[in-house]
Order: sequence, then C-alpha cells, then structure tokens
Amino acid sequence: MSTVSVVTGSNSGIGRATAVHLARQGHEVYATLRNLDAAGKLLAMASEAGVEVHPVVMDIASDDSVRQGLGGVLERAGRVDVLVNNAGIGGNAVTEECPIELYEHVMNVNLYGAIRCIQQVLPQMRERGSGSIVNISSLVGRVCHVAQSPYYVSKWAMEAMSEGLAQEVAPFGIRVAIIEPGVTKSAIFAKNVDAPNSTGAYDTHYGRMFQFYKAGIPQASPAEEVGEVVYQAITAETPKLRYACSWGGDAMVEGRAGMSDEDWVSLGALDDDAYYREFSKRFGVDIAPAS
Repeated sequence: MSTVSVVTGSNSGIGRATAVHLARQGHEVYATLRNLDAAGKLLAMASEAGVEVHPVVMDIASDDSVRQGLGGVLERAGRVDVLVNNAGIGGNAVTEECPIELYEHVMNVNLYGAIRCIQQVLPQMRERGSGSIVNISSLVGRVCHVAQSPYYVSKWAMEAMSEGLAQEVAPFGIRVAIIEPGVTKSAIFAKNVDAPNSTGAYDTHYGRMFQFYKAGIPQASPAEEVGEVVYQAITAETPKLRYACSWGGDAMVEGRAGMSDEDWVSLGALDDDAYYREFSKRFGVDIAPAS
C-alpha cells in the first residue's frame, strides 16, 4: 500500500520539488495549489520524472477551502499518511512600520494555514496510530534576520506550535518535523521585494536584509535538497524534531545558538563595515557587498 502524502503550495519551489521527490519514492502524492492554472510546471516535472502527482485546488488561507480540499483527498485516498505544510508567503518590515493588517495576512497563511491542514488530517492519523506532519519553517524561524518582522514572527510561531504539537501527538505514534531552510531556489524571493521604510529611519536595516539575499540568492540551494530532507525526516529510524538545511541554514542556526542574547543585540548597533565582518565571523557566511 502506497504512502499517501499531501504537499501544500506545490506550484513552485520547495513544494513542487517535494511533491515530485515523494512521488519518486513511491508515494501517492496530492499536491495543493490555489488554482489549476499554476499546475503546468508541476505536472511537467512529474511527467519528466516518470511519476504521477494529483493536483488539488486548495487555498490554505480559507477554512472552507481546506475542509473541501483535504476532505476530497480523504474521500479519494482513504487516509493521509504524510502532511507537508509548505505553502507560505514572505513579508518585509521593521516592527515600527509594519501594519497590523500585514501581520494578520502573513500569520493567516504561514501559521493558521498550517493549523487548518493539521486539524483536518490529525483525527484519522490519531485513530490509526501513525502519521507524519512536516512543517516547513525557515532559517528565520531560529534567527530573526532584520527587517522581516511579519515573516519571522510567523515562523517563530510555527516553530512553537510544532514543538508543542510534537509532544501532543507523540502518544499516538505521530511524528512531527520542522524543516528550516536557508536560501533556497524559489519564486518567493521575486515576490518579496517590498520595504515600507515609511519613516526613513531604517535604511540600514532594509539594506542589510536585502544584502543578505543579494549574497545568498546566487548561491541558493536547489529546492530538491529540501525535498530530500523532508523524505529523510519522515523515514529516519531515529527522527529529529528540527532539520536545518540549504544555504546559510545550518551555519546560521548553529552560529546564533553559540551567541549570547546580548551579543545578538549588540550586532544590530554596529556600523555596516563592522556588522558585515562580525556577521561573517559569527555565522560563517560572507554577505558583505562587493568592494
């Protein structure tokens, strides 16, 4: 009997690569996207790999859409063995300048969207006494990289939810894993270029954030690497809760863990030259602008 897997946000990047990778491993994959018009590349990649992926129209920001989408999967497949909560959006702003509406929008997708999906599949996992829930967080779920307040707030919240969930479902034989990619080849970066800077006081902060991605995107890890980590997380004999991966992921998570909170705060007060030197020293990645 094939493992039945659902991957949300499968129209591009990590979701698409993960859906195809799981199908290659013999999974019966249901790949969700907001509209079928966006399924072309997914279906082409699956065909090229010699596998089948089933598109499912679903908007994780909508209660009704999630109930209908996952209800349809459960009716068709009879169960869901693996849920990969990948769908998400970015969000740039410092706290002072971020409209509450933007926090609400990002949280509704990145956190509440995952919870909606979990609540739909968890009852049948619990009744069977097996299943895996994989939540795609981010490097910024562990390291609050400057000027992305709505994004890292949502990812830290996802990390907390996932950590609590893992204990909640452990008695039922259900595995929870958090994947923390660094910079990965994905369409999210092309969509995430706004910087409010409404006060003009935070030029340095936005500049450092964009410089991080300017340095990282040319070295971005293939999305397929994250798909492989997802598969590892659901099949490992000795599972872990967290898996950092992709460019900057391991190094920055490890670097932040080795810093005191006071050193982290002090980093923000440095001038640009000192900031980039200290960043490289602490995190092992060079993001300084080319001289």
